[in-house]
Amino acid sequence: MRNGGDNRGRLLLISLIVTSLFLITLDLRGVQVLGGLRNGSQTVLSPLQSVAATVFRPVGNFFSDITHLGRTRGEIEKLKANNEMLLQALINRKNADAELSQLKSVLDLAGTAKYKVVNAKVISLGSTSSFTQTISIDAGTNNGIRQNMTVITGLGLVGVVKMSYPNSALIQLATDPAFRVGARVAGSQQIGILSGQGTGKGVLQLLDNRTTLKVGDVILARGSQHNRPFVPGVPIGEVTSVDNAAGAITQTADVKFYVNFSSLSIVAVVVGAPQSDPRDALVPKAPVPTPVPTVTIYAKPSESPTP
Repeated sequence: MRNGGDNRGRLLLISLIVTSLFLITLDLRGVQVLGGLRNGSQTVLSPLQSVAATVFRPVGNFFSDITHLGRTRGEIEKLKANNEMLLQALINRKNADAELSQLKSVLDLAGTAKYKVVNAKVISLGSTSSFTQTISIDAGTNNGIRQNMTVITGLGLVGVVKMSYPNSALIQLATDPAFRVGARVAGSQQIGILSGQGTGKGVLQLLDNRTTLKVGDVILARGSQHNRPFVPGVPIGEVTSVDNAAGAITQTADVKFYVNFSSLSIVAVVVGAPQSDPRDALVPKAPVPTPVPTVTIYAKPSESPTP
């Protein structure tokens, strides 16, 4: 029995060897037997491979997303930081452009009147027990700024220096209720006193009633003795309404200041007055309207057909 089993084992081994040699010989001669077997096994295994890929692909993607999540968040934070830097740079550029425009404007006005000025930047808004509406500037006695000097912008009168320190100064604004300035009407040269009212308007009281004020009249600073605290010719504002009460000894009028006190950034302190009064040279020029071209179209009657 044992010899018979051994013989069958040997016979099976010999058969496998012969079959293998036969298949190898056919494959070497170009008969695609092994290729077919390989293709067949691939055909059988392909659905299994596809199913495995479908099942395990989300898992691979999940771990890939986890790997890149930290990098993605880092890139987002970097982009946000860059965006904030660009936004701040844009804001700084706009502020610089606005300050440059104000500086050019005040230099133009000072040049026309031949004022000698010291430019300064507004560093704070504030008040004291004596003055309710003030600003502080970043220039003082070290720059030649003294008490009772006129402060202007390119639009006109801002106020007067009330206190001066080595590197700063306190300016009383023309809107302060305690503010007073000698004024005159451009053209007629009538004189009066303009008082602050705590708002964007002041009140002008003329000293006589010989000439009638009218809406639109320009009010200028009359100037003080020795040009302190006010130099002559500085634009103050424009008359918006007039009170000509019957029998009144004087006239009063509301005057809208030219300066926008809520947006002060650059101002100038007049440290040297001109040798001669500029008179009405600083009266703001009325804007010249831009001409709008017009085109007129003429309709031409059509000719009647000849019968």
